[in-house]
Amino acid sequence: MAIVEYTQEGKIAIFRINRPEALGALNVEGMREFHNALLDFRDDDNLWVGIITGTGDKVFSAGVDIKDYLPFVQRTMDKKWTRPSGVMRGLDIWKPLIAACNGLTIGGGLEIALACDIMIASENATFGLPEVRVGVCPGGGGTQRLPRTIPRRIAAEMLFTGKTIDAQEAYRIGLVNKVVPSDQLMAEAKKMAESICEAAPLAVRSAKECMMRGLSMGLEEGLRLEDDFTSYIMSTKDFEEGLTAFREKRKPKYQGK
Repeated sequence: MAIVEYTQEGKIAIFRINRPEALGALNVEGMREFHNALLDFRDDDNLWVGIITGTGDKVFSAGVDIKDYLPFVQRTMDKKWTRPSGVMRGLDIWKPLIAACNGLTIGGGLEIALACDIMIASENATFGLPEVRVGVCPGGGGTQRLPRTIPRRIAAEMLFTGKTIDAQEAYRIGLVNKVVPSDQLMAEAKKMAESICEAAPLAVRSAKECMMRGLSMGLEEGLRLEDDFTSYIMSTKDFEEGLTAFREKRKPKYQGK
């Protein structure tokens, strides 16, 4: 049985971390499966949006399986440890990703969710980066993405104390987009994905790339980047279809071209 189940529903890809007995912690095999599934999603023109979730209603992911992963790192490292590429770093995916946090979302699990563009939480979900409590610093992007997502001082408290917060607090501070009952989580995530799929996929990907790259730029440089992407989008067939559909007062039929 796959550790990361990768399925497709129309234009939506679903990545389900299927290791509830280990709190959704990914071992080396699971990380390889996740990496390969993400590559397939990135390169498949028929897939427009991805949803990452866990199995059941208690656990999204607690990150990496330390017992399996650290020995692998020690065996393969030379002078400097290089993290395998994935959603958290090293693998650029400009298609939108939605994290459907179905329970415990801590450590590397929260870092996976932070690497997504939209987070939807079940009412029983909890969030935190407890790494400092076991003597290590978050290393999957948490120190960088958390303070870019929520107010810096709240991020500092979570990072320095390792505290966890519940779903309602996560919504209050802007960590998640929505909180829904557990039995409605995937339906809500798919509804969000389907809404995104109604838009022109190349335009959506350009908007994401502009947004993400612009975070590390000054305003003027970011505006120039936006102009470049706008010029590109206006040369696509989807742009022509969008204008035609608007004039004809019908829904556009985008093809990602």
